[in-house]
Amino acid sequence: MTVFTEGNLQIQIPAGVQARKFDNGNHGLTHCMKAVDFIVELKDKYYFFEFKDPQHPRGNPTETAKFVKKFQAGEIDEDFKHKYRDSFLYEWASGKADKPIYYFVLLALDALSEIELVARTDDLKRKLPYDGPPSGAWTQKIVQGCAVFNIDTWNRYLTSFPVSRMAP
Repeated sequence: MTVFTEGNLQIQIPAGVQARKFDNGNHGLTHCMKAVDFIVELKDKYYFFEFKDPQHPRGNPTETAKFVKKFQAGEIDEDFKHKYRDSFLYEWASGKADKPIYYFVLLALDALSEIELVARTDDLKRKLPYDGPPSGAWTQKIVQGCAVFNIDTWNRYLTSFPVSRMAP
C-alpha cells in the first residue's frame, strides 16, 4: 500500500496500483494548465482525484464559510472543470488517455449534505461536458464518470481508496 498526502488529508492506494501525484509542478505547464491532485491507473481505467480541504484543522473559519458559500453557489465547479480538462488534455497529448477516465472530487467538509453533493456532481457533469455536444458528434466520452464527495461518502463508495484526516 502507498499513502499520498494532500494538505491534511491522506489517501491509501492499494498495493500494485499505479498512482502519482500530478499537481506537484513537475509537469512543466503550471503557468498555463491546472492539474488534478492524483492520477491513479488501473488495468481498465484511470481515476483522476481532486482534493479540497476547506475544513482543515488549522484553517480559518471565515475562509471555510466563504468556501461553503462559493460551493453552494456553484462557483467552485469552474475550478474543478478546468482541473479535469487540463489534466485530460495533458494526459491525452502524452498518449496516456487510452482508457476510460473517472473524475472524483473530494470536498473535506462534513457539513455538506448528500443532496448538495449530488447537485454539484450534476453541475460538474454539465460543465465538463459529460455527455458531449447535443449533436452527438463525439464518438468518445472525455470523461466516463464523475462525482463529488465528502470524506464520509468517499469512503462509502470508493472503499479501495480510503481517505482520512491526519492528526493536526
